[in-house]
Amino acid sequence: MSLPDNLGGVAELLGIEIEAATPERVTATMPVTPDHHQPFGVLHGGVSVVLAESAASVGGHLAAPSGHTAVGIEINANHVRPVREGRLTATATPLHTGRTTQVWGIKIRDGDEQLVCTSRCTLAVVEQTETPSAA
Repeated sequence: MSLPDNLGGVAELLGIEIEAATPERVTATMPVTPDHHQPFGVLHGGVSVVLAESAASVGGHLAAPSGHTAVGIEINANHVRPVREGRLTATATPLHTGRTTQVWGIKIRDGDEQLVCTSRCTLAVVEQTETPSAA
């Protein structure tokens, strides 16, 4: 199954890029700039969640059976280290790939390989009604 040329929408606004993607592992990166901060000068937790769900959703799409895709239905995140600047790398791996649901584990690390956030995302496997566009 193929992916669109870009992720579009909020992922594009945040600068998220997919570095590598297979049904078994997705690596996504993004910069951290003041535009991504919450009022106290560190990365907003919601931005980490967008990065995590973007990586999991790409993997879920690739792992879904032909004619199907995967869409997020639940996500949680534990933010364990603040980030002010640099580049983040999210690595998503499947914990469960079933007929109707998938569960992905995502670890987000900073440029020093320090764990910044750990997340779990549940996806519903649904019939794909249209081809992904390049937004």
